[in-house]
Amino acid sequence: MTVSDQSRLQQVLSDIRPLDAEIMEEAARRLDQLTKPPGSLGRLEEIAKQLAGIRGEVMPELTRKAVVVMAGDHGVCEEGVSAFPAEVTPQMVLNFLNGGAAVNVLSRQAGADVVCVDIGVNAELSHPLLRSRKIRMGTANMAIGPAMTRTEAEAAVMVGVELAQELAGEGYRLLATGEMGIGNTTASSALLAVLGATDPAAAAGRGTGIDDERLRHKQAVIRRAIETNRPDASDPMDALAKVGGLEIAGLVGLILGAAQSRIPVVIDGFISSAAALVAAKLAPLSVSYMIASHLSQEQGHERLLTEIGLTPMLRMDMRLGEGTGAVLAFPMIEAAVRIMKEMATFADAGISGASEREGV
Repeated sequence: MTVSDQSRLQQVLSDIRPLDAEIMEEAARRLDQLTKPPGSLGRLEEIAKQLAGIRGEVMPELTRKAVVVMAGDHGVCEEGVSAFPAEVTPQMVLNFLNGGAAVNVLSRQAGADVVCVDIGVNAELSHPLLRSRKIRMGTANMAIGPAMTRTEAEAAVMVGVELAQELAGEGYRLLATGEMGIGNTTASSALLAVLGATDPAAAAGRGTGIDDERLRHKQAVIRRAIETNRPDASDPMDALAKVGGLEIAGLVGLILGAAQSRIPVVIDGFISSAAALVAAKLAPLSVSYMIASHLSQEQGHERLLTEIGLTPMLRMDMRLGEGTGAVLAFPMIEAAVRIMKEMATFADAGISGASEREGV
């Protein structure tokens, strides 16, 4: 990444501002005037206030929404850490582009677009709907050396930032993180181990469904990668470069770019949350722009969310990735907006307020 690019990333970080507290107070007052006991809609009310603070409007428009699926390959697959071969990554990218994956089905139901990005797939891909932003043909094997250079990691983060800016310019007002990359739970577990001070045995789970023996091997590979590369826990970009992934870096940038553009970003599962942790370390204020969609089956996911300070909306025992859990949360997030817009106040409905009447 050039010096100019480095300064642009620093500018993005400095552009991220706190939520609009005044608008959030106004949203809270409106919620308390609606025909319900105060706080009775629980998380929906919290989300409604958060969205108002993000967008600077009591009743924001979130009509155009997208899940961004970042795709990249991982050299650590050479160590046999996944139940699937690396060739599955480009095959699944084409499946996304042709509309046949789970995230496509759920996105169609939610009225959302799927934006698929090749940021580091180890194959030459071509498709009219593909956004090609390839930094390199997959990462190197982090078990024997850095996954990528710091320059490459920073460039990948800027890909995500610029994509968030593009989507904001195209009218998208709600984004979600998705990913595809065989081996990426290994990289995500390594990031959790480093940035979350977590033992690899607790950080790494079964990913695509590996057995006990391969799980122990995966944990050992992560330990070896950390010992070999010695990533600096106080420097999230160093950790991202040494034991992360290109698609993870792209999602880091997407989250930061969304926050810069004051757009809410829905965080999917384990891999997306690893990206969210890096983003949170780079820009703590970016956490206010994140909405955690669900708690996955991956054993380190709850630890990741706790480290970031996020509470998941759903518990569906999912572990697919792709952005599927995030897209499932879209209708609930939209419900929070509709409550604000469409629900009558006590005055509108001619109903006595809570202070005048018990049991309302």
